[in-house]
Parts: sequence; C-alpha cells; structure tokens
Amino acid sequence: MRRIEDEYHYRLIARALVLIDAAPPPGPSLEQLASALGMSVAHFQKVFSAWVGVSPKRYQQYLTLGHARELIAQRLPLEAVADMAGLSGSGRLHDLFLRWEAMSPGEHARGGEGLAIRHGRFGSPFGEVVAMGTERGLCGMAFAADVGAEAAFADLASRWPAARFEADPEAIRPWVEAALGQRGETALHLIGAPFQIKVWEALLAIPSGHVTTYGDIAGAIGAPRAVRAVGTAVGRNPLAFVIPCHRALRKSGALGGYHWGLPIKRAMLAWESARAEAGVAAM
Repeated sequence: MRRIEDEYHYRLIARALVLIDAAPPPGPSLEQLASALGMSVAHFQKVFSAWVGVSPKRYQQYLTLGHARELIAQRLPLEAVADMAGLSGSGRLHDLFLRWEAMSPGEHARGGEGLAIRHGRFGSPFGEVVAMGTERGLCGMAFAADVGAEAAFADLASRWPAARFEADPEAIRPWVEAALGQRGETALHLIGAPFQIKVWEALLAIPSGHVTTYGDIAGAIGAPRAVRAVGTAVGRNPLAFVIPCHRALRKSGALGGYHWGLPIKRAMLAWESARAEAGVAAM
C-alpha cells in the first residue's frame, strides 16, 4: 500500500514541478496549483513540502536562473569535498549509502558483451525514469519526460550494444527506490571509458545543494586543460541524478546543457537547494 501511495506522490509532484516550471513569473499561486491537481490547498501543501522540503512558493524562487548564478558564486572546490564523498570506492552521502565498482577497460571495449542488463520504468519527482542494472548494481538511469521512454531506453542501450537486455523492474527496484528516495543503500556499476569514470567519480564528490564547473572537475582529476573532454564525459553520464551531472555548470554560472532536458536540470538544482535550506537529508 505504501509503494502505491509513494508512486502516486511521485507522479503528483512531477506534475506540480512541470506546472511551476512552465508558468511565467511570478508563477502559479498555491491555490492555482492545488486546483490544477484536483487537491485541497492544505493537502497539496503538505504533500509538496514532504517531498521537496519547502513550500511550493519557496521552491519557485529556486527555479530562477539567478539562483544558478548564486550557486556558482558559492561553489566549493572539489578538492575540499572529496573526502566527504569517499572517492576510494564507497561513501556515506547523507542518508544514501552508495557502493560502486567500475567495469575494466577491456570489458568496456567489448560493448557489454556477456552482461545481462535488467531494466524497468519508475516514477520520480522529475517524471518517468528508465533504469537499468546488472547483477553488480545500477548502470543506467534516464529521465523520459523530454525525450520519451522509448528514446531514453534506446539511448542507454546503445552504450552497451553487445549486452543482453531483459525487462525485469522488480530485480532493480530496491536500488532505484533507494537512489530516488535518497535513503538506504544502492549499488552502482559504472560502465564507461577510464577517463569518463574519473569524471563521474568527481561528480559524486559534489554535495547536494552545491555546484561546480567543468574547469574545476578537470583540475580535480589532474587534467586541467581537458575542459572540453570533461564536458563530453559529463554529457555521457549514464546514471542521471545518482551521478549528479546536473551540478556541473559553466564558469559564467549558466546552466549549460543537460542530456535529458534543461527543465529537468533546473528542477533538480532547485529541489536540492530547497531541501538543503530546509535541512532535509539529501545526496
């Protein structure tokens, strides 16, 4: 029963975020949002605040582009937070415990040959998620709101063309729910080239509510001149949200691109900032 209620709330909050993001300033009122979702004002505020950590009105303030510039001005150097993330291979990130291992370069070169990858679709505060996992952990998460579930699946699957894919959402559901709810334990199986994995590990060092720049990431992995290559690796991150590529911004404070759509990136940054301000544990 709790799972059904949680999935309902995921879908409801996803709709609310779309309505908030799509509306021109100053955004929809609390009454308008509650009415559009067929809820009483009191019930909507309670559900929204439980998921996001702050009121709908406060959340709208975090969606502004100006907020992204404030984040970049306050960013922490990756070197200062690496110890917090435990880049030796596992780390306690607030209430979500991540453990991960990387595929060897030889395995990566074979395009996933011999791998059994299970997949499924799940609800999230940012729309439908397509997730994939091996026996070792999650290897892919994509947001389908902008591109569609079939395109999101094809995008992920194309990265490991020799793997065997099987629809089995229940096999990976515990990992996915832990990652999306940011509580419990989840396992990651990083499948990428060595340089990409270095970049993804650096992204894992960025705490929720903070951002970094492509240049800072390049410096953190010992390749300060490889800013363009870092940007490419960030864009190829197969584990959206879990490996927080949405926390990488341009030096100017501009959001830059996002593989699954800029509205989702803005919503994620706003969601994390709101929860950080409210003192809600987040990855």
